[in-house]
Amino acid sequence: MSRKIFWFTLGVLLLAPSFSVQAQQPKKVPRIGFLAGSGDPNTPGPEVEAFRQGLRDLGYIEGKNILVEYRYAEGKRDRIPGLVTELVQRKVDGLIFGDTSAILAAKQATKTIPIVMVATQDPVATGIIDSLAHPGGNITGLTRLTRELSGKRLELLKEVVPGISRVGVLWVASLPATGNAREYYEAAAHALKIPLQSLEVRTQNPDFVGAFQTAAKGRVSALITVGNQLFARNRNLIADLAIKNRLPSMYEQSYYVEVGGLISYSANDAESFRRAATYVDKILKGAKPADLPVEQPTKFELVINLKTAKQIGLTIPPNVLARADKVIK
Repeated sequence: MSRKIFWFTLGVLLLAPSFSVQAQQPKKVPRIGFLAGSGDPNTPGPEVEAFRQGLRDLGYIEGKNILVEYRYAEGKRDRIPGLVTELVQRKVDGLIFGDTSAILAAKQATKTIPIVMVATQDPVATGIIDSLAHPGGNITGLTRLTRELSGKRLELLKEVVPGISRVGVLWVASLPATGNAREYYEAAAHALKIPLQSLEVRTQNPDFVGAFQTAAKGRVSALITVGNQLFARNRNLIADLAIKNRLPSMYEQSYYVEVGGLISYSANDAESFRRAATYVDKILKGAKPADLPVEQPTKFELVINLKTAKQIGLTIPPNVLARADKVIK
């Protein structure tokens, strides 16, 4: 063997382990932070499950090619800022939020980590983004148009409850977002000439029974519940009290109807969180949030619980029932 071949062969043998180590180095697994307003690690809730399904549909397997750090506010609003800060400090590759206060807190906390929102309020009006087509900054995602459907919900109640005289609005007085929602209902009620009755509940020691007693004294003939995490945790109790008081009840999320509420009209929340996974996928593949238009729902769901209607002695008009996307019997 010539000296040149010897040294060349020796060099290849010495470098081979280095090449092998480099070839075997695993790719960095992206980490996403997800803050759920309700639920807990044992019972994550429909939002988390829908997001997980969206990831699976795109080929992501948690623990293998993606890591998701979940945080749960468990309906406690005061925990949200701290949980947002915690996720930001983890320097994740993306953040998922469905709560307006969480989105705004994250916007203040980071200008670099991509944020995917599933917003209930108009994200332009609330100052979250510049526009739906060109959100700008590090935030994009979806809007569920929850507030914009306030008038339609009142119209449906008017169709369902003959001779409706007064509608009670169940809301949380200390939450700015629900106060904003009440204003939407007040504007719509004024146009429809339907009097409203404010039914306030406090975050500390919420008195739901007292709120329904106020509704009875005010001769309320139907109820609208403004969606929030406190109410989501107590949805079974709210639905039960509405039945006990024979009050036709309208909700902003379908899961209230699934536990005994009468009717809901909204975007499909599960579909919105499933779609949020597509934004995560695009961002992980290099897309910038500023360049991803915010998606709006193209279809809204009318869900009716006929069992509840029977319990409170109400007959759903055939023309309304025919428009229902889902009927619970």
